[in-house]
Amino acid sequence: MGKNVDPGGQLDMQQLLAAAQQMQSQLVIAQQELADAEVEGSAGGGLVKAVVNGQGELVDLTIAAAAIDPADPEDSAQNLADLVLAAVRDAYRAVGDLQQEKMGPFAAGIGGGGEADLPGFPGLPGLGGPPGDPSGGQ
Repeated sequence: MGKNVDPGGQLDMQQLLAAAQQMQSQLVIAQQELADAEVEGSAGGGLVKAVVNGQGELVDLTIAAAAIDPADPEDSAQNLADLVLAAVRDAYRAVGDLQQEKMGPFAAGIGGGGEADLPGFPGLPGLGGPPGDPSGGQ
Protein backbone atom coordinates (compact mmCIF):
# COMPACT_ATOMS: atom_id res chain seq x y z
CA MET A 1 0.00 0.00 0.00
CA GLY A 2 1.11 3.59 -0.65
CA LYS A 3 2.34 5.90 2.06
CA ASN A 4 -0.85 8.01 1.80
CA VAL A 5 -3.18 5.15 2.70
CA ASP A 6 -3.45 3.74 6.22
CA PRO A 7 -3.48 -0.03 6.79
CA GLY A 8 -7.30 0.00 6.72
CA GLY A 9 -7.25 1.39 3.19
CA GLN A 10 -8.31 4.93 4.11
CA LEU A 11 -6.67 8.08 2.75
CA ASP A 12 -4.68 10.17 5.19
CA MET A 13 -7.12 13.11 5.37
CA GLN A 14 -4.57 15.44 6.97
CA GLN A 15 -2.18 14.88 4.06
CA LEU A 16 -5.01 15.36 1.58
CA LEU A 17 -6.07 18.64 3.23
CA ALA A 18 -2.47 19.87 3.41
CA ALA A 19 -1.96 19.09 -0.28
CA ALA A 20 -5.21 20.88 -1.16
CA GLN A 21 -4.22 23.95 0.88
CA GLN A 22 -0.80 24.04 -0.78
CA MET A 23 -2.36 23.75 -4.23
CA GLN A 24 -4.87 26.51 -3.41
CA SER A 25 -2.06 28.80 -2.26
CA GLN A 26 -0.08 28.14 -5.45
CA LEU A 27 -3.22 28.73 -7.52
CA VAL A 28 -3.82 32.13 -5.89
CA ILE A 29 -0.21 33.14 -6.62
CA ALA A 30 -0.52 32.04 -10.26
CA GLN A 31 -3.82 33.92 -10.63
CA GLN A 32 -2.24 37.10 -9.23
CA GLU A 33 0.74 36.75 -11.58
CA LEU A 34 -1.70 36.47 -14.48
CA ALA A 35 -3.70 39.48 -13.29
CA ASP A 36 -0.50 41.55 -13.19
CA ALA A 37 0.83 40.34 -16.54
CA GLU A 38 0.55 42.08 -19.89
CA VAL A 39 1.58 40.63 -23.25
CA GLU A 40 1.99 42.32 -26.62
CA GLY A 41 1.06 41.17 -30.06
CA SER A 42 2.05 42.95 -33.24
CA ALA A 43 1.48 42.95 -36.97
CA GLY A 44 2.90 44.66 -40.00
CA GLY A 45 6.42 44.65 -38.64
CA GLY A 46 5.30 46.55 -35.55
CA LEU A 47 3.01 49.05 -37.31
CA VAL A 48 0.15 47.85 -35.09
CA LYS A 49 0.64 46.68 -31.51
CA ALA A 50 -1.99 45.24 -29.20
CA VAL A 51 -1.54 44.74 -25.45
CA VAL A 52 -3.66 42.18 -23.60
CA ASN A 53 -3.58 41.57 -19.85
CA GLY A 54 -3.31 38.11 -18.32
CA GLN A 55 -7.08 37.90 -17.98
CA GLY A 56 -7.54 38.32 -21.72
CA GLU A 57 -8.66 41.95 -21.77
CA LEU A 58 -7.41 44.22 -24.56
CA VAL A 59 -5.83 47.13 -22.67
CA ASP A 60 -3.95 49.06 -25.37
CA LEU A 61 -3.79 49.38 -29.13
CA THR A 62 -1.10 51.41 -30.91
CA ILE A 63 -1.16 52.24 -34.60
CA ALA A 64 1.90 53.83 -36.19
CA ALA A 65 1.23 56.73 -38.56
CA ALA A 66 3.12 54.84 -41.26
CA ALA A 67 0.25 52.30 -41.31
CA ILE A 68 -2.04 54.93 -42.87
CA ASP A 69 -1.71 55.90 -46.53
CA PRO A 70 -3.49 59.25 -47.00
CA ALA A 71 -3.30 58.82 -50.79
CA ASP A 72 -5.59 55.76 -50.67
CA PRO A 73 -7.84 56.00 -47.58
CA GLU A 74 -10.17 53.14 -48.58
CA ASP A 75 -7.39 50.62 -49.14
CA SER A 76 -5.53 51.97 -46.13
CA ALA A 77 -8.57 51.46 -43.89
CA GLN A 78 -8.95 47.83 -44.99
CA ASN A 79 -5.24 47.13 -44.54
CA LEU A 80 -5.33 48.78 -41.13
CA ALA A 81 -8.31 46.67 -40.08
CA ASP A 82 -6.43 43.52 -41.14
CA LEU A 83 -3.35 44.62 -39.19
CA VAL A 84 -5.40 45.36 -36.07
CA LEU A 85 -7.04 41.92 -36.22
CA ALA A 86 -3.67 40.24 -36.72
CA ALA A 87 -2.07 42.13 -33.82
CA VAL A 88 -4.98 41.38 -31.47
CA ARG A 89 -4.94 37.70 -32.44
CA ASP A 90 -1.20 37.61 -31.85
CA ALA A 91 -1.68 39.12 -28.38
CA TYR A 92 -4.47 36.65 -27.52
CA ARG A 93 -2.26 33.75 -28.65
CA ALA A 94 0.51 35.05 -26.41
CA VAL A 95 -1.81 35.43 -23.42
CA GLY A 96 -3.17 31.93 -24.04
CA ASP A 97 0.38 30.60 -23.90
CA LEU A 98 0.98 32.52 -20.67
CA GLN A 99 -2.26 31.23 -19.13
CA GLN A 100 -1.31 27.66 -20.06
CA GLU A 101 2.13 28.14 -18.55
CA LYS A 102 0.73 29.50 -15.28
CA MET A 103 -2.46 27.46 -14.91
CA GLY A 104 -1.68 24.25 -16.84
CA PRO A 105 0.05 22.53 -13.93
CA PHE A 106 -3.09 22.95 -11.80
CA ALA A 107 -5.31 21.37 -14.46
CA ALA A 108 -2.88 18.48 -14.76
CA GLY A 109 -2.86 18.06 -10.97
CA ILE A 110 -6.64 17.52 -10.82
CA GLY A 111 -7.01 15.36 -13.88
CA GLY A 112 -7.53 18.03 -16.55
CA GLY A 113 -4.13 17.49 -18.11
CA GLY A 114 -4.50 13.83 -18.83
CA GLU A 115 -3.46 12.60 -15.39
CA ALA A 116 -6.13 10.78 -13.43
CA ASP A 117 -4.54 11.18 -9.99
CA LEU A 118 -3.94 13.92 -7.48
CA PRO A 119 -0.20 14.33 -6.89
CA GLY A 120 0.79 12.09 -4.03
CA PHE A 121 -2.52 10.20 -4.11
CA PRO A 122 -2.29 7.61 -6.88
CA GLY A 123 -5.52 5.91 -7.83
CA LEU A 124 -7.82 8.43 -6.14
CA PRO A 125 -11.13 7.76 -7.94
CA GLY A 126 -13.49 10.34 -9.35
CA LEU A 127 -10.97 12.75 -10.84
CA GLY A 128 -10.09 11.09 -14.10
CA GLY A 129 -11.22 11.58 -17.71
CA PRO A 130 -14.50 12.51 -19.34
CA PRO A 131 -17.95 11.29 -18.24
CA GLY A 132 -18.36 7.58 -18.72
CA ASP A 133 -14.59 7.06 -18.74
CA PRO A 134 -13.67 4.04 -16.60
CA SER A 135 -10.86 6.03 -14.97
CA GLY A 136 -13.40 7.79 -12.80
CA GLY A 137 -14.89 10.76 -14.67
CA GLN A 138 -18.30 11.84 -13.44
